[in-house]
Amino acid sequence: MQAALALKEAGQHTVILNADSAQVYRDLAVLSARPTTQEMQGIEHRLFGTWDGAEACSAPDWAARAREEIATLHDEGSLPILVGGTGLYLRTLLDGIAPVPQIAPEIRAEVRAMSVDEAYAALSREDHQRATILAPNDTNRITRALEVVRSTGKTLGDWQAEKVGGIGDDVALSAAILLPERQTLYQRCDKRFAGMLERGAIAEVETLLARGLDPKLPVMRAIGVPEIAGLLAGDWDLQEAESRAAQATRNYAKRQFTWFRNQPPADWPRIEYDNFVSGDNYEIILRYWQLT
Repeated sequence: MQAALALKEAGQHTVILNADSAQVYRDLAVLSARPTTQEMQGIEHRLFGTWDGAEACSAPDWAARAREEIATLHDEGSLPILVGGTGLYLRTLLDGIAPVPQIAPEIRAEVRAMSVDEAYAALSREDHQRATILAPNDTNRITRALEVVRSTGKTLGDWQAEKVGGIGDDVALSAAILLPERQTLYQRCDKRFAGMLERGAIAEVETLLARGLDPKLPVMRAIGVPEIAGLLAGDWDLQEAESRAAQATRNYAKRQFTWFRNQPPADWPRIEYDNFVSGDNYEIILRYWQLT
């Protein structure tokens, strides 16, 4: 935000584009920590709360909308600033995605009726290379790889070698990865859910549950939703809900931290800091942008 405000002061119109897979959902204003009007400070924000929770927003779905927004902003002479921690979204936007055809419904039903052990054994026979890099209990990835090879006759790896739609080679990109001190980050994770409860997270989940959506939808599995749903169902008390949500948040933050430290290109600057109060980290970003 400080970077956007500084650029605005310099006469550059900027728009912040959301790249967080929870903040895309209209139903999760509190639990996704979607920025409020006050927090936006007059800077236009897009792709926040854009999807209804009844519709799953996949990485290709988001990337398609982000490409449209970026093209429009460039045509207007505006600068898009992507903010968010969903690495798959960013990778899909920049690198493209494998053009895997629609899976045949009968094959999808057949594969998803298998136990994870059966599916993994079948994948080991039909796409051994993919099976060797997956954990034997990784149900979602095993199922996906198996249904792809059975439906298309090509392995997922073959399809991924044909990625299309990425804009990474067509735009000038200045990136900055924020890597906060881990223990301080985890302490903030522990406090995060308590603050959300004060801002109406329970009411938000009550409204979401009243819609009767498929529990497999991403919006229903967002951090905080299962924990509060269990509280409302009487499966555990508030203290247990807070403990579960804090642990889920820490686990996610750890995965996110590891991904952004290791997966993006080596020339993307990693900015390590331990002070969440001062603007030091934003000043570093601004200096980097000024140099580039």
